[in-house]
Amino acid sequence: MKRNTRIVLGLLFASFTLSGCVTQTTQEKNSTEDPNKIADLNTQIGITYMRDGDNELAKKKLEKAIKADPNHAPAYSALGLLYNRVGDFEEADKNFRKALRFDPASSSILNNYGQVLCQHGQYEEGQKMFLKANENSLYATPEIALNNAGTCAMTAGDIDSAETHFRAALQKNPRVASSLLQMSIISYEKERYLPARGYLQRYLELAQHTPRSLWLGIRIERELGDKDTLASYALQLEKGYPDSDEARLLLETQGN
Repeated sequence: MKRNTRIVLGLLFASFTLSGCVTQTTQEKNSTEDPNKIADLNTQIGITYMRDGDNELAKKKLEKAIKADPNHAPAYSALGLLYNRVGDFEEADKNFRKALRFDPASSSILNNYGQVLCQHGQYEEGQKMFLKANENSLYATPEIALNNAGTCAMTAGDIDSAETHFRAALQKNPRVASSLLQMSIISYEKERYLPARGYLQRYLELAQHTPRSLWLGIRIERELGDKDTLASYALQLEKGYPDSDEARLLLETQGN
């Protein structure tokens, strides 16, 4: 397969799901004595602390949630994210497994766990979590899980599986910008240059150019021979992102 000099294009998972949000002024005394409601409230407050970057207080609130309701899956899931954030994958994994024990069909938990697994190189297991999340007919945004499965496969170097997942995401929602860009990359890598251009054009209907999308467009148009579009992309890259790695690669490969 022909490949021009290129950089590795960064892959980003869709955002972790942190369900629920309350302000810190919410008082526990407003809750009933129902253990599940107490657990819900403390989980929400813990998530708020996580968003604010206060991991210590977040941990205390999440542990309080679990003390109130030892079967509270969202609290275990949030603890999984918290432990992953501080670099303790073993504890993160343990808490995600507990969360799924109590709520095995939760798409948000499966999606979060899948992202953590893929971050730690457990690509096959991560993709399984994303696909399980997609199986839930009540999941409002299955395209997110499918896009994440594709990103995980791309990170693992499994371009064929990645293509399958990104196509599935676009079947669910044809306006997933990250899936469109990744399909353009895959099409380029497989020397399908016209589809690569098409996916990139669809991506640009939803998102602004970045250094990596411009560099991708330059390489596509080099293959298709559209000198005007190539020159336009090159100018945007040189003027808009002169210090980027992509601009350096453009300079290095001009005339090739």
